[in-house]
Amino acid sequence: MSQTSAETTRKETAGYSIEEGNAASRNAYQWAQKTFSTRAGKPGEPAQDLAGGFSNEIRFGAERLGIGSDGIGTKIEVAERLDRYDTLGYDLIAMVADDLAVAGFVPTNLSNIIDVNTLDYTVVDELMRGLHDAAQFSQIAVTGGEIAELGNRIGGYPGARMNFNWCSTAVGVLHPSLERPLSGANVRAGQAVVALRSPSFRSNGYSLARRALTKAFGEAWHHAPYTGPDAAEMGPTWGEVMLAPSLIYSPGVARVLDAGLPLFAAAHITGGGIADNFKRVLKSGVGAELTNLFEPLPAMQQLAELASISPTEAYLYWNMGNGMLLVTDEDHADAVAAHLQADGYDARVAGRITAEPGVRLTVGAGELRYE
Repeated sequence: MSQTSAETTRKETAGYSIEEGNAASRNAYQWAQKTFSTRAGKPGEPAQDLAGGFSNEIRFGAERLGIGSDGIGTKIEVAERLDRYDTLGYDLIAMVADDLAVAGFVPTNLSNIIDVNTLDYTVVDELMRGLHDAAQFSQIAVTGGEIAELGNRIGGYPGARMNFNWCSTAVGVLHPSLERPLSGANVRAGQAVVALRSPSFRSNGYSLARRALTKAFGEAWHHAPYTGPDAAEMGPTWGEVMLAPSLIYSPGVARVLDAGLPLFAAAHITGGGIADNFKRVLKSGVGAELTNLFEPLPAMQQLAELASISPTEAYLYWNMGNGMLLVTDEDHADAVAAHLQADGYDARVAGRITAEPGVRLTVGAGELRYE
């Protein structure tokens, strides 16, 4: 598929272009960088070497802190459809905590903003109960927030008790074993890649998923039976499959560093899929060959068929069963995977770093190439 036709397909299937989104993000960051000089040599000075990364570094003397912001996106509509809100806190923390973790920061604090149309106390209580549980799991203190009633500026699923958007900012400290954040600058050919399995869609690619499900099952798609081989784990309906919470990886990454195991880079697999996110930390002209990734969730395979999109496209929109990639020495790869497994995560050595640029994925009997 040519670049032009691929871009057209992305716009038609997902309603937006990944390339256009990346360009807008780069432009926004360039404007943000123009403000860095206001704190040069002062507390809060931003780092200059994490451009294109998942979070950024701010310096307070010798102390290096990480900071990042994100939200849940349109996965909120699934919760509104099912009238269940106690799992979204895991998604909210995963989006920001794991963005910090891949740079070597240990997340410590989070502040959140809930923008609502009309306030419903019980929904907010469910949201915050879930956020509490996720914060306990990841050892984060929720230190502040804001609830804003914005009336018809906020839309969502009709008939829901409350329509809302939910975003947060998290900060963390650089892991004591590191002298500087993991930027990918030290990634070299011959190093190994360890993958962590994702048991859900996390919080990305939902616009395309909802469009495919609506086309297949109608407006009440969230009640449609899910008959995949993992239905006992995921749930009996497509709504429950799509609401499955994100697994938070940051505690596992921190404990790998606690054990003295080396990490040189990491990628959080969110919007843009494996290749688009992994390329953000392949900064020295190297590439990757990933021949032993986790298999896609059966639901993802079914959705790809419902949306009539190719594996090439599916691996751009969804994590396809792989939520995070870590780069370590070849000699330590098995130990990193085993340490994560002992900590309750599914992890495996998935491939290696190559001298040739681009990311190549072995998928079934074929290979996908992303230059």
